[in-house]
Amino acid sequence: MTSKIKTKAIQHQEKIWTKDFALVCLANFFIFLGFQMTLPTIPLLVKSLGGTDQVIGMITGIFTLSSLLLRPYAGHALESKGRQFIYMTGLAIFVVSVGLYAIIPTIGLLFLVRMVQGVGWGFSTTATGTIATDLIPPSRRGEGMGYFGLSGNLALAFGPTLGLTLAGLLSFTQLFLIIATLGIVSFLLATQIGYKKVEAIPNKSITLKLDIFEKSSLKPSTLLFFITVSFGGIASFLPLYTTQKGITGIELYFLCYALALLISRTFAGRLYDLKGHRAIFLPGSCLIVLAMLLLSWLPNSGALLIAGALYGFGFGSIQPALQAWAINEAPANRRGMANATFYGFFDLGIGLGAMIFGMVAGLLGYSYIYLIAACSVIISMALYIGLLIRTK
Repeated sequence: MTSKIKTKAIQHQEKIWTKDFALVCLANFFIFLGFQMTLPTIPLLVKSLGGTDQVIGMITGIFTLSSLLLRPYAGHALESKGRQFIYMTGLAIFVVSVGLYAIIPTIGLLFLVRMVQGVGWGFSTTATGTIATDLIPPSRRGEGMGYFGLSGNLALAFGPTLGLTLAGLLSFTQLFLIIATLGIVSFLLATQIGYKKVEAIPNKSITLKLDIFEKSSLKPSTLLFFITVSFGGIASFLPLYTTQKGITGIELYFLCYALALLISRTFAGRLYDLKGHRAIFLPGSCLIVLAMLLLSWLPNSGALLIAGALYGFGFGSIQPALQAWAINEAPANRRGMANATFYGFFDLGIGLGAMIFGMVAGLLGYSYIYLIAACSVIISMALYIGLLIRTK
């Protein structure tokens, strides 16, 4: 009993909120704000250029898949070239690519620039997650990653709504120049972070081709993959789905989703630190399944907002727990690769989900997207139960 009290006292003494941690959270907020503003507006841009639902799915997918392909390199480079170089490079690429959206005249060029944006996103998000990990005391990693996730969730609370509002008031040129400016703010904040030095690892080009993920992080990352498939359907098609059904409140959906995420982050990380993923994963997954079924039905605006809250509570609980699990399983010198693996599976789920759901929308209709998404989450739950049985 005494040892437990001492352990809690030590954890309390280890500070999470340092100047550098606050800076990385702020930088993460602004880049995520810009990114979240693009989620509901890129489909509108595609439609304005004459694109179909299948094209929307492909453009969403090509972004996440290009991000995925670069993450293994980013993971290695974080250890060999340092955190700051990769982070700043990723932010710069993201800013330039989003700025180019302001002048894109054709869907073909949009595909190309979307791929470039995916590279910047893959570099910057792999780096920032690793930088945050460096700054958080190991004994409070679940709690710290929950707080770090709040910066992205706050952006989610305002980003989609702000993007949709500005899209109705401004031209696409003005909109994407504003988003690029947010990226510049993130870049400037990132220059002020005191990055922890890591021991450089020699570049081994022979093994780099084979070393594309961190094996110890595969279990939580695979579970995350089947969860984030559902997000591909929400980000790409929910605004179009609600318009088709004549249901208002899509801006409030994203707000409810984000607020639920914020609330769940305040306790999910601590719960993971105290009791592990067993206390979080299955309850959170059940909430996501309910949200998907409700979206498939979607009788009115009230159901839309409830679905947003359910999804926010579920995903907000699961994501930081799985990320802390992925990082804790990895050796200290492989945290960059652990984050690359985790975010890579995150990207893969969204990208494949968007591509598949683009075809589903064209063949069956939008409502079937969310039925299939619910099945994907159930697969993740079944895999998790299988892991628990094996470890007993």
